[in-house]
Amino acid sequence: MNTKSKQSRAFGIDNAIGVAGLSVRSLPIPTPAPGEVLVHVRASSVNYRDVIILDGNYPIPNTAGRIPLSDGAGEVVAVGEGVTRFKAGDRVTNAFFPEWIDGPFTGKYSQYAGNIDGWLADYRAVAADGLILIPDSLDFEAAATLPCAGLTAWSALKGLKASETVVTLGTGGVSLFAVQLAKAMGAKVIATTSSDAKAEQLKALGADATINYKEQPAWSELVRKLTDGSGANRIVEVGGAGTFEQSIKAIALGGQVSMVGAVAGFQGTIEVLPMFMSQARYQSIAVGSRQDLEDLVRFISEHSIRPVIDSSFVFDDAKLAFERLMTRDVFGKVVIIH
Repeated sequence: MNTKSKQSRAFGIDNAIGVAGLSVRSLPIPTPAPGEVLVHVRASSVNYRDVIILDGNYPIPNTAGRIPLSDGAGEVVAVGEGVTRFKAGDRVTNAFFPEWIDGPFTGKYSQYAGNIDGWLADYRAVAADGLILIPDSLDFEAAATLPCAGLTAWSALKGLKASETVVTLGTGGVSLFAVQLAKAMGAKVIATTSSDAKAEQLKALGADATINYKEQPAWSELVRKLTDGSGANRIVEVGGAGTFEQSIKAIALGGQVSMVGAVAGFQGTIEVLPMFMSQARYQSIAVGSRQDLEDLVRFISEHSIRPVIDSSFVFDDAKLAFERLMTRDVFGKVVIIH
């Protein structure tokens, strides 16, 4: 494909805070360096992390002009010297940490939209080792939901047994992936939500029971009741300070609270004694490696799981996609079509 005379649209983060700090610009289409491939990006997705970055509250400081979004999917249009993993025409999506191939998390990796440019652009030249193939069962929009939310849910459930019970919180991307994956693993799912309408949607997705946390703020009591007093074996904890106290009270003896996010706040107080008495594992989840992503995609294909997309926006309306997620009233992923 001849890209010499073409330009790539890209959004960049200016110095302003919030969505107002996003602006579109035109950039030369990059040439892939040795070990890189040029990807024609066809879809990307927005995560709560992206909102935190725009607000200037992410641990990695912003650099003016940084291209946002950690998740993308597209088609390889050119390969750099030495690349054998892919060829032109391959459909790909990216690992969240491009250098984390396998093994334990070390934290010594680049992060898209953090310290390297992300995926809200028409073309990206990226390391071939940080990409995987997309199966025919997934279109670009679905594949673009996997690198952060899908993989985080997968890692949060790692080691889950079919006889166990999982609690998910809310209806964001990670939580809905957790419902779908846990059910495919044979587990029982209890899902919390803020509305009866969403409760019906969760049940349609596979949840065995739902709890309206606005009507039942002490939802751990209902989790205990629904598990004959035992509590949940696994909790996918996306709320942070606003939900952590209830997760501690809801976890089964020796269970695991997978600490994923903090959409309900970062600051709070913790009662140490209930944590100690639970004998539970409180495990922070760092998304996952490229191998984990490959395992997730294989599992999704085998079980015909379709990622839940709340809404889609065209590239020029990318700001509206951020604003949609910022309402906190979503059911699934917010996707941008390039």
